[in-house]
Amino acid sequence: MKKIIYGISNFKMAREDNYLYIDKTKHIESLENLNEKYLIFLRPRRFGKSLFLSTLQYYYDENSAHEFDTLFHDTYIGKNPTPLKSSYRILFFEFSGINTDSGMEIIYEGFKDSLQLSIRRYFMNYGYEKYIEKIDNIQTPTGLIKYFFGVVENDSIYLLIDEYDQFANAILAHSMEEFLKIVSKGGFVRSFYEVIKGATQTGTVQKMFITGVTPITLDSLSSGFNIVLNISHHKQFNEMAGFTQKEVDYSLDESIFKRCNISSKEKFLEKIKIWYNGYLFNVKANERIYNSTLLNYFISNYDYDDCTMPIKMLDSNVASDYRAIMKLFNIGDSERNYKILEELIENGSITGMIKDRYDLNQSFKEDDFITLIYSMGFITIKNKDFGEVLEFCIPNYVIKMLYFNYFAVELQQRNNLAISFDSRRPLIDLARGNLEAFKEQLNTSIKTLSNRDHYGFTEKHFQVITLALLSFADFYFIDSQPELDNKYPDILLIGRDVKVPNNYLFELKWKKEKDSYQAIKKDGIKQVEGYLKLDKVKNIHKLRSFLLIGSKDGVEFLEVF
Repeated sequence: MKKIIYGISNFKMAREDNYLYIDKTKHIESLENLNEKYLIFLRPRRFGKSLFLSTLQYYYDENSAHEFDTLFHDTYIGKNPTPLKSSYRILFFEFSGINTDSGMEIIYEGFKDSLQLSIRRYFMNYGYEKYIEKIDNIQTPTGLIKYFFGVVENDSIYLLIDEYDQFANAILAHSMEEFLKIVSKGGFVRSFYEVIKGATQTGTVQKMFITGVTPITLDSLSSGFNIVLNISHHKQFNEMAGFTQKEVDYSLDESIFKRCNISSKEKFLEKIKIWYNGYLFNVKANERIYNSTLLNYFISNYDYDDCTMPIKMLDSNVASDYRAIMKLFNIGDSERNYKILEELIENGSITGMIKDRYDLNQSFKEDDFITLIYSMGFITIKNKDFGEVLEFCIPNYVIKMLYFNYFAVELQQRNNLAISFDSRRPLIDLARGNLEAFKEQLNTSIKTLSNRDHYGFTEKHFQVITLALLSFADFYFIDSQPELDNKYPDILLIGRDVKVPNNYLFELKWKKEKDSYQAIKKDGIKQVEGYLKLDKVKNIHKLRSFLLIGSKDGVEFLEVF
């Protein structure tokens, strides 16, 4: 079995070291056919952008011409090369490694060091060794990039920039004021891109391809760097990063299915789809896309001895990445943003428009925030509503659980709750059939929050809080209001392993002061009894079902048989 590309973003290494490579090179031809020289391509984190950028590097680099056949012989572009192959010198900037946790001075130095490293590499690769020594004496990023283009003014350069916005987004999440300083006139990021723009005008930079996550930084630079075409939402590039279903099928055929006898491949594929699929980047595109890094993580961590799924379906490093960029949720009106996210969890979707431009000197509006979380991969296009208005949904189970974790922490911090939301002990007891610790945890939360904000507290709030608490039970698959023959249990907890002793169905009801307890109880029990008659529910092994009646006085658990 070939090695799986996980944590590998070097195309040459992937090809030479017998990694399982998904051929994306047909898109190189499509990019050239655009007749646009300067492009930007945005996708959520961990989506395979860096590997594609590395593919461009080895395809276009004049220094790699001698190994073109070795690297590309069995790919689409190897069999259908374009006239521009192996015809440029490559300047490659990579900004994802900049330390963003230690203040502006460290970020500034990290940005400068990154430029120095890339320029030094270029000088070494293309015969400019005598100019390297002076690099260390230049004190500013602007000085470095000006010096570079002064030296190489007669070269034909393909400029590649990976994760152009990562460090800038980290600054933005910490301080809007600091962010505006670096992208405004005279700021070191703005000055850097102004010099690059000048190099395109002189013809030194012939082509450019930039990757990132959000358009915020680029939009903020728009008056100084308005030369790039954003192809992120073009239908033809919907599949350029991430995996299609066909590519997932091929990956599994060459790995798990080759070594393990899976009794039902259809059910297996359905589970994978629920966890990692769901992304759509153009409303007219034909296919939803998998997060390729997470799919490769799954294949890499699959237990090939027992032929069982990984204990953790989400790599902790990826989870940390997403939690870090969740800090951007506080841009602008954090309370309004929180309500948008709350609506997303309550209703399963939100409506809005994808904005082409931001102006952070103006108020950060609702559609700006929707565009932001769409760009980061926290929501994706569900379908078209009216005109330019789109309906968005949470793309997959991984993102859903990250949302619930986020809400748990937010609830705890906003309300100074004296409980640990992320404690797994009550959830482990729940799995074993002892509900007392979970009841106490939920009771404490509901009584505190409903009394603090009793006016307007609804069943949806009750459900969000319950789901937030349950989201840390990573040994369960949590289904919130799944459709079962047009009937909707509020929450189903299904063990991810047959060893989990108990599965659960929870139906939630919220009692206001004027409501009749008996009527709510009778109606709720009738609903649960109806769910228990459904074939899909009957087939759930070791299922316990409960009606949860919440009020400002707490939560009552009524088991229904």
